[in-house]
Amino acid sequence: MSALAQMLSLFASTANAHSGSERSTAMQAHLLFVGGLAPAELNHHHHFSKRRFSFPITVFSRREAPAGFRQPFRINNRTDASSGVTQYRICMATSPSHDELVSSMTGGMVREHSPFVATTNLRPDGRPAAALRTELRAINNLANAWTCLLSLAMPVTLIGIALWLNHWLVTLLIVCLMGFVQNRMFILHHEGAHRLLFSNRKFNDLIGITIFGWLSFGTGTHAYRRAHVNHHRDEFGDKEPDFLLYALYPITGSSMRRKFRRDISGVSGYRILRPRLVGITRKRFWRNSLRFYLGQLFILLLFMVAGNPLAYFYLWLLPFMTVYQVVNRLRAIAEHGGMTRSNDRRKTTHHIQQGILARLFLVPLSVGHHLAHHVDSGVPFRNLPRLTRLLEEDGYITNANTWPNYRSLWRALATKAEA
Repeated sequence: MSALAQMLSLFASTANAHSGSERSTAMQAHLLFVGGLAPAELNHHHHFSKRRFSFPITVFSRREAPAGFRQPFRINNRTDASSGVTQYRICMATSPSHDELVSSMTGGMVREHSPFVATTNLRPDGRPAAALRTELRAINNLANAWTCLLSLAMPVTLIGIALWLNHWLVTLLIVCLMGFVQNRMFILHHEGAHRLLFSNRKFNDLIGITIFGWLSFGTGTHAYRRAHVNHHRDEFGDKEPDFLLYALYPITGSSMRRKFRRDISGVSGYRILRPRLVGITRKRFWRNSLRFYLGQLFILLLFMVAGNPLAYFYLWLLPFMTVYQVVNRLRAIAEHGGMTRSNDRRKTTHHIQQGILARLFLVPLSVGHHLAHHVDSGVPFRNLPRLTRLLEEDGYITNANTWPNYRSLWRALATKAEA
């Protein structure tokens, strides 16, 4: 692989950040100069989609080009390097290091804070002390079983209401609500990927990885889990599967609106599913694609049992392609948007005060305690609020690195001046 191809490989992330196809364990981008593969937009927990082009590729940063690169030029009145169809033009023959990419493309939302000194409860990096850590890492199997059953009952109930009332307004409401339910499905898949849903590993993998993986448009395999390890091991590192999803913030308001138009129109969802749809014909990918098809066939059969197989498309596939993509982006950028690579998790992950609506719809199951989750990813979701309180009480989390609500952070993520 040439130096340029190596550099470009940093920009690909085969991710299954929820819903969809699985991530690979490393960022890959098999990009060619002409007629090659250009990156589609990253989506937390999805396979990195690829699309063929017959024009050159251009690599740049929105804020500042890496050393040796020209500043970004506008293509069709846009400069977002993370766009699924963004065109790139190669401006130099040498490859910047990953550290240079991190320096030029991340950190726009990092807040200053005082160094943390270890306390009785917390280590210098914020992790709980040994005895407390053992307590916080305990898994409540019975409570989690009820959570899974309740979560599985949600889509069944919504679909039942839609089919029973059979009114277009009700159906529209159900489509919107289903996107939030699918968000919940992915969060449980994420918990299973951390092996924190059930203490019995085989049962955890069956429910958390296979069942909830299928329900979140994945393949039901360990591909997401293996790649997600890289996300936690070194956020924004050279194996970060979601580098471009989180990089380049803050962006302009018009750029943010374009992203959400792609989400709600189904463009983002198509880019996520396309590798699975065509992968069945490719030797390297047909097994995972087959598993994806089997999962969706299983769900389609459930709709057939309910007496309306067509409802699969407008009550299950449509919400994923539209509403869920918006919800997923809102949640994902609020987790790491504009942060940077660091051993201090306060520089890699946002901390946000959560209102009741956010906890119910956007960040259920304590996934909004994301800084605590990155401080110690072995703590189950039920114990994350307690860990957050400890981090606040002992001074690891302060007002200086806390956003008062999600709206304030989303607004700040889109404050770059228009060119």
